[in-house]
Amino acid sequence: MNISKFNFKEAVSILENKNFSYLNDYLSMFSSWYGGIITDPRLMLVPIDDHLVHRGDGVFEAFKCVNGNIYQLDQHLKRLENSLAKIRLTPPYPIKEIRDIIIATIKAGGEKDCVIRLYISRGPGDFSPKPGKTIGSQLYIVVTKHHPVEQRKIEQGCSLKLSKIPLKGAFFATVKSCNYLPNVLMKSECERQGCDYVVNVMEGGKIGEGATENFGIITRKDEFLIPPFDQILKGTTVLRAMEFAKELVKSKILKDAKQQDLYISDLLKAKEILVFSTTIDVLAITEFEEIKVGDGRPGKFFDLFRKFFEKDTSENKEQLTPVW
Repeated sequence: MNISKFNFKEAVSILENKNFSYLNDYLSMFSSWYGGIITDPRLMLVPIDDHLVHRGDGVFEAFKCVNGNIYQLDQHLKRLENSLAKIRLTPPYPIKEIRDIIIATIKAGGEKDCVIRLYISRGPGDFSPKPGKTIGSQLYIVVTKHHPVEQRKIEQGCSLKLSKIPLKGAFFATVKSCNYLPNVLMKSECERQGCDYVVNVMEGGKIGEGATENFGIITRKDEFLIPPFDQILKGTTVLRAMEFAKELVKSKILKDAKQQDLYISDLLKAKEILVFSTTIDVLAITEFEEIKVGDGRPGKFFDLFRKFFEKDTSENKEQLTPVW
């Protein structure tokens, strides 16, 4: 093997000749390390000695901009503050200023429909796990194109299987940290098993969460049930779904909407199983462990929730932060 040593100019020349077509979705990035916004994907880099990289020492949030409006920004920033407090990490800027940076970074990307990923790290320093060895926390915000959900998943529904990946402890499960190895392994299970989603299982057969998703069910009594958040991440989308479900209860379309422990047997008996996350809003699970859910097609309540989110992300000013 011929191993070459490059100087800076030669390294830049090498980058210019590389095929970076896979980065076409990367629109813009704010980096406190650079001190500004970058629009060249080849420069959207993080120092290798940042504790975010070699220790997973940081927190993140992912949210979306729909037709020029950020959906549920306040809820995501509130959860970000909670994660920061739990791991005793002080952000490099006040949250109010971070809001302004988010908006500026989206504008620099030039797309009104996009996904925003915000990372706050412990910062560069050395390669030890000691927090005090860093030079200070850093903020990285990356804006990418938003791709709509596959029509197949909307029309036909999705498949779900049980995960064999061990559950995170309660403390780590409730912090949206960048230590996401269990989540990555769950996505790997999906690829190997040929299913759309997996869900982890707690002691006693209690249902937890997906790699990046929350789950809920519609019972045969027309109740909307989701697991409690003591051992899983508090999803902003599923919380919004619960608010909508309570309105359906008032309208007597649903009998009840609440949090309670869900078991494998509850999923097997469910009229509908729903999956929630930021990028998909809601999808129907029509096959669980290769067994049909209901009649094997997306149901009435999936349709109601989907229409609600379509309206909520486009018209509800209380949930939207304008960028343009």
